[in-house]
Amino acid sequence: MLWIKAFHIVMVASWFAGLFYLPRIFVNLAMVSPESVAEFERLMLMARKLLRFTTLLAVPALGLGLVLWLYYGIGLAPGNGWMHAKLSLVVLAMAYHWHCAKVLRQFAAQQNKRSHVWYRWFNEAPVILLLLIVVLVVVKPF
Repeated sequence: MLWIKAFHIVMVASWFAGLFYLPRIFVNLAMVSPESVAEFERLMLMARKLLRFTTLLAVPALGLGLVLWLYYGIGLAPGNGWMHAKLSLVVLAMAYHWHCAKVLRQFAAQQNKRSHVWYRWFNEAPVILLLLIVVLVVVKPF
């Protein structure tokens, strides 16, 4: 079980690293002037590759988490409300990941309507999610 936990932690950290950086690329994309086609294309290439890589990391992170939860029973005992809260936050992280893919498609279609400032705030969501998830798992407040 410790090997599974270790790999789960590494995959989650790697997944979130991608979720931290992808919206930062959105900030830069939102700041690109319309005549800077080469810069736009370079940032789009980076964003597409990062989204693909981040998605490939999310799959084993979620799979290993399910193994820990359902096979090893972590968080299944009565009185483990922290696990329900954590799972809710994981669903939010998955929705954030999905929304990043949607935003990237909007940039690709030249349909972005948001400013670089909005993306700077959007970039803070995965930091807050990861902080809350780690606190729930380590502290188990309820």
